Amino acid sequence: MKCKIILIIGIGLFFSACNEQHVNNLDGEKLIKEKCSSCHNLDLPPKSFKNEKAPPMMAVAFHIKGFIKTNDESAKIPKAIDFVKDYVINPSASKSFCDKKSLQSYGVMPSQKGKVTEDELGAIARYMFEHFTQDNLNKAQLLQNRLNSMPKGQKLALKNNCLACHKTDKDLVGPSFTHIAKKYSNTPQIISKSIKNGSKEKWEKSHGAIMPKFDKLSDEDIKTLTNWIKNYK
Repeated sequence: MKCKIILIIGIGLFFSACNEQHVNNLDGEKLIKEKCSSCHNLDLPPKSFKNEKAPPMMAVAFHIKGFIKTNDESAKIPKAIDFVKDYVINPSASKSFCDKKSLQSYGVMPSQKGKVTEDELGAIARYMFEHFTQDNLNKAQLLQNRLNSMPKGQKLALKNNCLACHKTDKDLVGPSFTHIAKKYSNTPQIISKSIKNGSKEKWEKSHGAIMPKFDKLSDEDIKTLTNWIKNYK
């Protein structure tokens, strides 16, 4: 009898561990994009729109964490996750932490029963409370401020991943912007043509690497990027 009890406990622990592993393996970032982004803006810092269906996810995460009450700080996130798992399936105005004005503006969210599982909600909530933090917001705002202060050409270079092949002052897969500026500052049309159509074997140190074409960029963006590169020092 004792052996049977031990066996049953062992089987229970095994399946419990398997289930926990399954839950931990769920991709919260992927799920939040699939299940939540049609209504909630996921940007950090968040963006707001005139006719948005729901508040930005950062505001949701901050709001829930702020209103969850517990004497043990380590229990706050687990309690917040439990709240999300319950509220998304069984939402109501009485459960909501939103103020009256927000409820009037957005309304009570519709139940997502049958559209998302409890395990998926757990993964979404864990990602939400790990990602939408004050520390990450501060970092994102610093980066945004840095981007805002950049010349438009530099922003385009970052956006189109130019720095994966070109460093500012050192040859990499392709020549540095400094070398390109030195060679083509008086013939910027060559730079523009290479950006739009791609190029090959223009630089000996590139060892045959192919410059891909960026023909989806507008003529205005190509001109802006060209002017930034040709004047690079």
